[in-house]
Amino acid sequence: MTKPLFDSFDSVSAKQWKQKIQVDLKGADYNEALIYKSLEGIDVKPFYNQEDLSDSTPISQSSSSWKNSIKIEVNEAIQGNQQALAAIKKGAESIFFVIHKEDINPKDLFQFITSETPVFISSQFLSSTYIQKVNDIARVQQLDLYILTDIIGNLAETGNWYDNLKSDHSTLEEIITQNTHLKSIITIDTSLYQNAGATMVQQLAYSLAQANEYLNHFENKKELALQETSIIFKVAIGGNYFFEIAKLRALRLLWNTLSAEYDIIKKCHILAHPTHRNKTIADYNVNMLRTTTECMSAILGGADTIYNIPYDDIYNLENDFGTRISLNQLLILKNESYFDQVENSASGSYYIESLTNQLAEKALTLFKNIEETGGFLKQLKSGTIQKKIKESAQKEQKLFDDAEIILTGSNKYKNSGEVFPTFQKPVFSKKKVRKTLLEPVIKRRLSEFVEKKTQ
Repeated sequence: MTKPLFDSFDSVSAKQWKQKIQVDLKGADYNEALIYKSLEGIDVKPFYNQEDLSDSTPISQSSSSWKNSIKIEVNEAIQGNQQALAAIKKGAESIFFVIHKEDINPKDLFQFITSETPVFISSQFLSSTYIQKVNDIARVQQLDLYILTDIIGNLAETGNWYDNLKSDHSTLEEIITQNTHLKSIITIDTSLYQNAGATMVQQLAYSLAQANEYLNHFENKKELALQETSIIFKVAIGGNYFFEIAKLRALRLLWNTLSAEYDIIKKCHILAHPTHRNKTIADYNVNMLRTTTECMSAILGGADTIYNIPYDDIYNLENDFGTRISLNQLLILKNESYFDQVENSASGSYYIESLTNQLAEKALTLFKNIEETGGFLKQLKSGTIQKKIKESAQKEQKLFDDAEIILTGSNKYKNSGEVFPTFQKPVFSKKKVRKTLLEPVIKRRLSEFVEKKTQ
């Protein structure tokens, strides 16, 4: 019987690798030449080996179980239903409805949708009565419906509760009490922090602290039967390919750690999508490449459901071409690139495992600091969260302005004769003069300032 191939070679330690590299550098400083420090404060080394693996609990989420989805903005029930049915015929495995008005009839919206297609619902309002209607439809049609309710996320994004703290929590309790056929009720929208310029450590820590606010609130209300539901983390994926894979893995690791301290909501569902932060108007077709790699990161990181954004999403209204391309990107990844055929594809990679553990450890440290100083809501009301995100965003913006972070066609390799497309919706952030309870977290794209200058 022949020996395994690698048994014929002696193992090489990390120390031996480093010594060999230092010889090859011929006097150049190893740390200066080959160590890269990320915005998260992680030193990225030129090589990794088994010594970089820790004894942390393995993450069992499989990257082969993901479902593609398509986001549909619903302003009229019949039209939204027709868009959903057309998308299902074209290969969509699930639907993400964003409902803008309370007078949209859910019965019309869900007509002919079957139990084979999970549906995610995010509403721009908070109403237990409306969700009760959705619950009844889930019961009658035997649908897998996920409700994305994030009252704290709404506070962070708008600066106000839907009504007030007490009323919002009371309504959330009503929704949970009355609805027994929904797969989830509570959502943590971490995409807000990513799109505002937070580091990955901050994104993870803030999402965990935000989840802890809900867990604390419902810990003594176990009659609400949260055990049978799952919590959804809605996550925006950026262009730092391997780090984003590690971010999702770290999120699941952190949730497993936090949920073990409570007897409620054991499961979490990760709904991932590409970010807007690195998308550009200049050379906008490059956005297709960006969203493709970001969807790949989401798959390999173990997201449960992934929806793509059209390449022209930041300036164009919803259109057939952009929507079709965005769905086809996911179909190619699944059906032609076989991204649904590999179990735990990122597991065992020394680099990714090391990044996962470091992100999780740093996020856990920041989370503990938040809890020791009063919790997420207290820091949000004091403006601490907003201040920290702004500081991180400014550092990232400077790297972009100095072309150390490159967005092809925007701050490097520009098309000198390019004419911007017609804007069908606002593309630049504007200050909204309104009375708010606290300072909102503001989303902003990296390329906004340079685009304004060349407009």
